[in-house]
Amino acid sequence: MTETDTVRNRIGRAKTDVTPAMAAAALLMAAALGFTLLFLQDPMAHDAMHGFRHAAGITCH
Repeated sequence: MTETDTVRNRIGRAKTDVTPAMAAAALLMAAALGFTLLFLQDPMAHDAMHGFRHAAGITCH
């Protein structure tokens, strides 16, 4: 990343680099994680998903 790299440039680059299939897969994964966290409120399942999010690099707090 250079000093002149802006958010607008990164969004533009993502529009050309990310395929519709990649975007759909990311959306599907986010929806699956959200569904799991919403409906599996059992503490053990919730803690397991929390650990998975951190392992995947998702910051949640």
